[in-house]
Amino acid sequence: MEPGLEFLTTRPLTVRLVKELGPPAPDDAARIGTEPVLVEHVYDAPVPDVWDAITTIEKMRRWFFEEITDFRPEVGFETEFTHHNEGKDYVHQWKITEVVPERKITYRWRYAGYPGDSTVTWELYEVPGGTRLRLIHRGQETFPKDDPAFTRESCKAGWEYLLHESLAGFLRGESR
Repeated sequence: MEPGLEFLTTRPLTVRLVKELGPPAPDDAARIGTEPVLVEHVYDAPVPDVWDAITTIEKMRRWFFEEITDFRPEVGFETEFTHHNEGKDYVHQWKITEVVPERKITYRWRYAGYPGDSTVTWELYEVPGGTRLRLIHRGQETFPKDDPAFTRESCKAGWEYLLHESLAGFLRGESR
């Protein structure tokens, strides 16, 4: 073993992969250490009800984005809609990349006219008395840094409102 590399003996696979693959690409290096936005909530509702709320357009319009024009939980399905926020229009572009009915749905989330590319994954778990929803938003840091709507804090606050208040209220039968 080369002198100074003794600490690597506990991770031989990692060392071998780094040697074989080389250092990360510049884009990858910029993302290392960037944590995804993670928000979880437990609902007093069964998994099928939560799944319907996050995948049925009529229900999504009542708690998520009323501007959604179309949505189907099918891999390859794409939709686009405009949401107005604080004096600006943001054209949301989604493409469904993974669906496990009543368990998981992932979509690519971009904005027309802005650089950046992210994914949003919704995971559902049956728990005693209800459903735990785990939302993971990855790649949010790739969006413009000069727009307050794209900050990590804004992203996290938005998801917390949507899951803890808007979706929770919808599932309790409240209207917004």
